[in-house]
Amino acid sequence: MTRLLALGGFLAIVGIAAPAAAGEYGQIDDTCYQCIRDAIYTDVKLIDRLEANPDIDDGIKASQIIAARADIHRLRKILGLVEDQGTEPCCYTRRPLYIR
Repeated sequence: MTRLLALGGFLAIVGIAAPAAAGEYGQIDDTCYQCIRDAIYTDVKLIDRLEANPDIDDGIKASQIIAARADIHRLRKILGLVEDQGTEPCCYTRRPLYIR
């Protein structure tokens, strides 16, 4: 009985410690570009609403704005560089026009 209990405890500790040791604890697995983009836009809207509202005390909204900006920086880091797929638009490839 004690062996079974010890084995169960060992498996529970290994199950909890493995993702934490791998650096996956608290990470989002299936992130998509649109989900991250929408989260960034939501944080930007929150910042804009807080900055435009004079009824809220500056001491209260300052911490919320700082947290939203930190979340934006974290999300942009997760997003990384975005490569456009497709052809270049025609307006960037033609020669500039000079009017005298």
